[in-house]
Amino acid sequence: MANNHGIVYMGNGKVEVQSIEFPKLAINNRKCEHGVIVKPIATNICGSDQHMVRGRTTAPIGMVLGHEITGEVIECGKDVEFIKKGDIVSVPFNVACGRCRNCKERHTDVCLHVNTERAGGAYGYVDMGGWIGGQAEYVMIPYADWNVLKFPDKDQALAKIRDLACLTDILPTGYHGCITAGVTTGSTVLISGAGPVGLAAAAAAFLLGAAVVIVADFNKARLEHARSFGCETINLGIHDSIADQIEHILGVPEVDCAVDCVGFEAKGHGNTEAPAIVLNQLMEVTRAAGAIGISGLYVTEDPGAKSESARLGTLSLKFGLGWAKSHSFFTGQTPVMKYNRGLMMAILHDRIQIAKAVNVEVISLMSAPEAYQAFDSGVAKKFVIDPHDMIQ
Repeated sequence: MANNHGIVYMGNGKVEVQSIEFPKLAINNRKCEHGVIVKPIATNICGSDQHMVRGRTTAPIGMVLGHEITGEVIECGKDVEFIKKGDIVSVPFNVACGRCRNCKERHTDVCLHVNTERAGGAYGYVDMGGWIGGQAEYVMIPYADWNVLKFPDKDQALAKIRDLACLTDILPTGYHGCITAGVTTGSTVLISGAGPVGLAAAAAAFLLGAAVVIVADFNKARLEHARSFGCETINLGIHDSIADQIEHILGVPEVDCAVDCVGFEAKGHGNTEAPAIVLNQLMEVTRAAGAIGISGLYVTEDPGAKSESARLGTLSLKFGLGWAKSHSFFTGQTPVMKYNRGLMMAILHDRIQIAKAVNVEVISLMSAPEAYQAFDSGVAKKFVIDPHDMIQ
């Protein structure tokens, strides 16, 4: 049996590469003959991982991280019919059974069967069902016929693997934020946050036909990268109001729609934590009857929060403003399977260059701890781990 190594959470601010158990077709003493063993070709570091590593969740020490998995199938359970050994596949970060009411209604983000504690499952993530993470050399994927997306041509997939690696999470997540916000031909869009998901949302907005995409952040390097593929930008470190800066760009102080790609660790001026600030800002500058897509992560418990209410996931929203403007709000994790096939086709046929948009940098498994630190410092990169040195 092959060895296996993975990225393990070791407490606040620390991850390590450790020897871990080779995956079995089982979870919590239940057989998973519907599953496959995948050898990751690309397994990415996500901003959501950083919430755990910063100690902002109840993640246990010893958890194997990683929910953005693209790889080669090396073993199939006896109940797998349509996925074969040797297939190159994209794995949605959502673990879903394909059998429950929510899965059948395409709400794979809140599958009812893969987590005993709440609706919804994910690999290598706190409170999401105990599924082992995929920042590793090998990982088990359950309900494979339902969950994985097979790429139609192996050589084509390997040639575009940097882009296809973004199909597991950030591209569908950014796209979902735009879809739920109502981005369409000619839209003006404000995207809050220029991290990888924000940049993916910006690229998705252009794919959907937006006329103007504005990205807001404090991070100058990330804003510069957003401008490199056609975005307008707002530097939140400037004391001019966001509405004034939007008016300078558009001639009016509001946008048609907005996407929150920051989440609960949002900060205001002076680097002070203000978990509701992005949502309140977006309500202020989104037109009446507009919509706000919330791709940023919000948690039910934040042990690292500064206030008691925030520790319980309670935010000080200007909800009356949103109500008065007849805003629509769309929350929740992205049902990746709803979008990944269409986005795969857009990548394969050069309609979107997502690796360029999010500035993919390929790294080794052993260098992942340093990449976690670099990502946390705010570099304008999306780190893609190549555990087997397969990416050319």
